[in-house]
Amino acid sequence: MPVSDYQLVSAWQEVLRLSKLEAGQTVTILTSTATHPQNLRCAAIAVQSLGAVMNRLDLPPVNAEKALSRDPLAYLGTTPLTGNKAAIACLKESDLVLDLMTLLFSPEQIDILKSGTKILLAVEPPEVLVRTVPTEADRKRVKTAAARIEAAKEMTVVSDAGTDLRCPIGEFPATAEYAFVDEVGRWDHWPSGFAFTFPNEGQATGRIVIDKGDILLPQKSYTTDQIILTVENGYATKIEGGVDAELLREYMASFNDPEGYAISHIGWGLQPRCYWSTLGLYDKEQTIGMDARAYEGNFLFSLGPNNEGGGSRTTACHIDIPLRNCTVSLDGEEVVRNGKVLDGGVK
Repeated sequence: MPVSDYQLVSAWQEVLRLSKLEAGQTVTILTSTATHPQNLRCAAIAVQSLGAVMNRLDLPPVNAEKALSRDPLAYLGTTPLTGNKAAIACLKESDLVLDLMTLLFSPEQIDILKSGTKILLAVEPPEVLVRTVPTEADRKRVKTAAARIEAAKEMTVVSDAGTDLRCPIGEFPATAEYAFVDEVGRWDHWPSGFAFTFPNEGQATGRIVIDKGDILLPQKSYTTDQIILTVENGYATKIEGGVDAELLREYMASFNDPEGYAISHIGWGLQPRCYWSTLGLYDKEQTIGMDARAYEGNFLFSLGPNNEGGGSRTTACHIDIPLRNCTVSLDGEEVVRNGKVLDGGVK
């Protein structure tokens, strides 16, 4: 169901409160042609209602001639900020940037964050945002999971479908996404709720079985048959299966970049207000599929870049794949069993 402006303004106010926005601080709302008008309208009202100074920076879209999809995560090449010194300076001078455009996995975003600016990405439909307003309990749960990842040396993942993956970890820090930005220089994404890291460079090995009903993003589709990935020295070296595997192979081959096959971030979903089934209720151009990424108990892995985690690998190809019914272990201790998180949940 659609939501009222009152509901969405209230949701924005709560997220800004959690993000420690103070009166007199400067907020820049970053927009483009695909920005949802209600998200923009209500974010602007919420920012001004809290006494902050508001700017809007509207930039033209890029990469249309290269991307095979309208999804903003379908091609991670240049951004509207690439070479745009004036726009970058504006964002660096802001205390908080509300990204209603999508700068994910861009060197410009990393540079802006280093200046101390906080960035909150929010591009999902208004009703998704209202349903997934974050809480302090979400933060505590995700931070606890990230701390467990930080202390571990290996993450392993198995499933009855045949997944058997071993990922040495520790080279890159753990990341906690809980949908608000309460620290200087922090980036987050509303909605979210998951903890992850990146495997040590070139060391992930084993097999990943994407089972029937698992989800491919940015394709935003449920698989209808198994896709089997062989993982060697940190890369998916084989993609086997039926039509779904053929579709994935052709899509990835279109980037003509071997770095797109690298195992990127690995972790699990912790958001009980997100659902595996929600993707099937939306037109593909209405959502980027954050429910699929964050729903509680999934094992989320990706293919492609690791520069967001501090690595040097960049590539325009980025695939997110949340798997159901997996058992995830850290140094041999289970943290997710058959798709159920073993931390007691959020009360």
